[in-house]
Amino acid sequence: MHRSPYMFLLLTTLLWGGNSVAGKLAVDHVSPMTLVFLRWVLAVAILLPIGWNALKRDWPVVRRHWFVLAALGASGFTLFNTIFYTALNYTTAINVSIEQAAMPILIIVANFIFFRVRVNWAQIAGVVLTIFGVILTACHGDPRRLLTLELNFGDAIMLVAVILYSGYSVGLRLKPAMQWQSLMLAMSLAALITSLPFFLWEIVAGKVIVPDARGWAVIVYTAIGASVVSQIFYIRGNELIGANRAGLFINLVPIFGTLLSVLIVGETFQLYQALALVLVLGGIALAEYSGRKAAMPRRQ
Repeated sequence: MHRSPYMFLLLTTLLWGGNSVAGKLAVDHVSPMTLVFLRWVLAVAILLPIGWNALKRDWPVVRRHWFVLAALGASGFTLFNTIFYTALNYTTAINVSIEQAAMPILIIVANFIFFRVRVNWAQIAGVVLTIFGVILTACHGDPRRLLTLELNFGDAIMLVAVILYSGYSVGLRLKPAMQWQSLMLAMSLAALITSLPFFLWEIVAGKVIVPDARGWAVIVYTAIGASVVSQIFYIRGNELIGANRAGLFINLVPIFGTLLSVLIVGETFQLYQALALVLVLGGIALAEYSGRKAAMPRRQ
């Protein structure tokens, strides 16, 4: 089995984990909607010289499938992050982490409903193991914290974000055949356009925080790492092993985010973090081994 999809997806979730740390570092240094808008301004600026010629060659395809490309760019690139940042103003990081753990389940359900993609019991067991790992991370090793959780407006809109990104992951199956450069540029342009109204609202509401040096550093990271590189890797990993198997790697994001917080922000490393990492990696390995065997062509 080709190892590249696992490397792509591990690097993707590592970069997304870094994005959660970047979000912490961005507080009071750049406002959320300004961050979302400027990261896509910079991402498009990076992708234009890379993808312009490819976009011109693929323009007939883009014109025929503009709605699918726009929907993918808006849901996966802009709306998820916009709702994610907004939700954190109303609910806790614990709630958000647990809610994000539902993504692999929603991806599996949507793939079955729309494309009749089936999973086996070993894959389901792997999903459950990764969810336990995420919950262990979210409650900081103390399950009693789950009893104190309260649901509010932030949780409601975070569930919308989870549905959107799950839909994006499944919807990648519908993307047209085109060069990756033109695909990324087209979806990034859609993300930039759909992020503009949120940025303008933040200006009108007087909530803009003009980025300082740290704010710009966060913008550069989110544009290059969390927007361009990670999305290219995720799309490629999704192509190679399918949304069900690729989506399970998403549960590594809070694990990597926690570990990177230890390294970058200086938080203390705890035993539960190591156990959570083992659970998530073990769940992915179990589900992936089973899914890979199921994907192999049957011998005659």
